[in-house]
Amino acid sequence: MGKKVKWSWTYALIGAASATAATALLRAKPKDPTFHLISINLTSFKLNLTHIEAELILTVHVTNPNIAPIHYSSTTMSIFYEGSLLGEAEVKAGSQPARSCQVLKLPTRLDGVELAHHAGKFFADVAKREMVLEAKVDIGGTAKVLWWDHRFKVHVDSHVTVDPVFLDVIDQENKSQLEIFPA
Repeated sequence: MGKKVKWSWTYALIGAASATAATALLRAKPKDPTFHLISINLTSFKLNLTHIEAELILTVHVTNPNIAPIHYSSTTMSIFYEGSLLGEAEVKAGSQPARSCQVLKLPTRLDGVELAHHAGKFFADVAKREMVLEAKVDIGGTAKVLWWDHRFKVHVDSHVTVDPVFLDVIDQENKSQLEIFPA
C-alpha cells in the first residue's frame, strides 16, 4: 500500500527549533534606537564686529537594540534655543552592528548672532548656569534582515539642559520614533 516512514525525535526537534527561530526572527518587533549626549567640547570661538561663531564637538552615545545591523545616510541635526535655529551638527553616513553601542563625534557650528537676539534670556541662563537647548534630527537608512533590506527613518527630539559656562550636560530627555517602510 504505502511506504512506511520511520519516526525520528531528532528530526522533529530540529524542525520545531527551526520553525520557532524563523517565526521569532520574522516577528521580531523593531525597537527605537537610543541617543544620549555625553559631552560638549568647544573647539573654536570667533568674535568679529558683525559676527560671533562657535564651533563645538557633540559626543553622542547611540544604541542599536535591534537584531539587524543598520546603515544610515548623512543628515543634519538642528539645534534650537528659545525656538530659534541656533546651529547645526553634521551626522556623517555610517553603519552600526546589531545590538551594539557606539560613540559619535558630531562637529557643530553655532551662530552667535542668533543667540544675541535672545541676549536677555541668555545672560539670565548664564547667571543661573542652566541653558535649555532643543535638537531635532531625522536619520534615514536601511536595516538588513535575512535577505531583505528594510528602509527606515528615525526622528529624534532632544531636550537638553547644559551649563553655559562649563558646557556640562546637566539633564536631557530624548524621544525617538522609528518608522519602517515596506520592502
